[in-house]
Amino acid sequence: MQTSAYGSWATPITADLVVAGAVRVLGAHADGDAVVWAERRPGEGGRTQLVRRDADGTCTDLLPEGHNARTAVHEYGGGDWWVRDGVLWYANWEDQRLYRLADGEPVPLTPEPERPRADRFADGDVHGDVLVAVRERHTGDEVRNEVVRLAAHRPAEPEVLVSGPDFVAAPRFSPDGGALAWVSWQHPSMPWDDTVLTVRDLRSGEDTVVAGGPGESVAEPRWTPDGRLYFLSDRTGWWNLYRWSPGGEVEPVVVLDAEIGMPAWQLGSARYVPLPDGRIVFARWSGGYDGLAVAEPGGPVTDFGLPFSAIDSVRPDGDGVLVVAGTPTEEPGVHRVSATGEVQTLRAPRDPGFDPAYVSVPEPISFPSGDRVAHGLFYAPANPEFTAPEGERPPLLVVIHGGPTAQAVPVLSLGVQYWTSRGFAVVDVNYGGSSGFGRAYREQLRDAWGVVDVDDCLAAAAHLAGQGRVDGRKLLIRGGSAGGFTTLAALAREDTPFAAGTDLFGVADLEVLARDTHKFESRYLDRLIGPYPAARDVYVERSPISHVDSFRRPLLVLQGAEDQVVPPNQSELIVEALRARDVPVAYVLFEGEQHGFRRAENIRRALRAELDFYSQILGFPLPPGEGGEITLSGGTRQEPLR
Repeated sequence: MQTSAYGSWATPITADLVVAGAVRVLGAHADGDAVVWAERRPGEGGRTQLVRRDADGTCTDLLPEGHNARTAVHEYGGGDWWVRDGVLWYANWEDQRLYRLADGEPVPLTPEPERPRADRFADGDVHGDVLVAVRERHTGDEVRNEVVRLAAHRPAEPEVLVSGPDFVAAPRFSPDGGALAWVSWQHPSMPWDDTVLTVRDLRSGEDTVVAGGPGESVAEPRWTPDGRLYFLSDRTGWWNLYRWSPGGEVEPVVVLDAEIGMPAWQLGSARYVPLPDGRIVFARWSGGYDGLAVAEPGGPVTDFGLPFSAIDSVRPDGDGVLVVAGTPTEEPGVHRVSATGEVQTLRAPRDPGFDPAYVSVPEPISFPSGDRVAHGLFYAPANPEFTAPEGERPPLLVVIHGGPTAQAVPVLSLGVQYWTSRGFAVVDVNYGGSSGFGRAYREQLRDAWGVVDVDDCLAAAAHLAGQGRVDGRKLLIRGGSAGGFTTLAALAREDTPFAAGTDLFGVADLEVLARDTHKFESRYLDRLIGPYPAARDVYVERSPISHVDSFRRPLLVLQGAEDQVVPPNQSELIVEALRARDVPVAYVLFEGEQHGFRRAENIRRALRAELDFYSQILGFPLPPGEGGEITLSGGTRQEPLR
């Protein structure tokens, strides 16, 4: 073993390897004996390719060059494609039109809109020759979200079935095609706040509200062949499973102190499957870890005991289910799970090609934060070839997930191992407001964004430093989107314990964001901060840009040039303000990127810039060939490390 300072350890987990690992499986559907899944490929400009695996194991890319199965509905997408009887339907990123692919070339089903990309489609379902989908139509300053019906096999003008609600999702045909279920919600609610599940008799036009309303989030309606409708609801404080029969009452099916559902940041989620024999296979979050379980009809719930710790989707596949799932030591793959829990891997996780001893396995931790308890995942440094000088403790990288209604996910991420294998400790914080811990925990952030999240991140760092697991003088913080806001808010404190921070497309000015963002999140801040402009004083007080005089620590800002969720002006505001005050700052703008980095060259550049930044701040040497990525401007106001 070699002895070297934390942060300087040589590792096979390079930026190039992280880029290779960024090929991500995004969902899978069974179609007869075949399975189709989506892969996001940074090496192809970040496009999403669809892959079919036939029964003999042969895998075939389905989309021709220039096609990218990705919708811009809600800007976050999801529900980008679906498949039935060998026919594929998908939204194409370039023009956002809906395409059909069977034999030959893709055929557009929807007309070309008056303005490019003005009509966007997602989250569809097919019955016979008819297709329904969510359409998001942009006309001038207005954005309308509707459920539309159109021919499934030929180009046609869509017919509007559902309009009026601010948002709609998950339109699903009943087995006989005579009824349609969908979810809707109104501003200022988000889909994890208050939604409504409605069923329409397509013959009579009569609507029936099945569930939902103030204080209840419903999601994922799914019909069974006998005409019953299953759905998720958090009416007990946890997203659990319920069932409704036309003309009957709603009855609970699976009720646990665990989350079967997830926040609907993206459309097309799938967390449970009713099996033909009446059993239900479902995923559930508990204690910061995901898992797969089965419920007997009217009987007990049994955990399968599989190693999966994060499950992206659960979909039907004969008498079993198809899952996209990963573990703390393996990236997500595509697996078939039988009703008895036997696993067949169809698309294996990529072999990263390095010794497993380089992998840091996350440890769930809970820690006090004021009068509350917060949670996180702690990753200790791991490298079989290096140790630090005696008496040294590792620097800590506090990672803040986006959302803020999202969560830290305990699945192998080379983006995390890039740091731990170099000698960093990492804590991924599930601050109050995160999902996976029930509605009450999620609502801790109501009217408290910029307070509870910051407090919990500070508490996580203090907890680990107090235990002697990290060096309290070498605390770093980083986050993207909402996590970028928390990063800036934590650095904009006179008493900040952090030596530096990295803001990835984060929010600097809440008031500007309230006036300039996309429809899906345009009223999100009503619940997180307060109604605007009535609560304008709070917006100003909570905004990091209002506290630039308190900034003393260096900042790296990474931003996508085409970001519509958090526009580049947010990054430019904070960078210009800090430069004017001579605070050390570096800014990298990535052309061709939206909200998050998808292109191989940009993922690579962002990682190298961040490593170079930390080496300059903490003073550890970099291996040969690394460094020289960024230049910090300013610096006279930086205080020395404590």
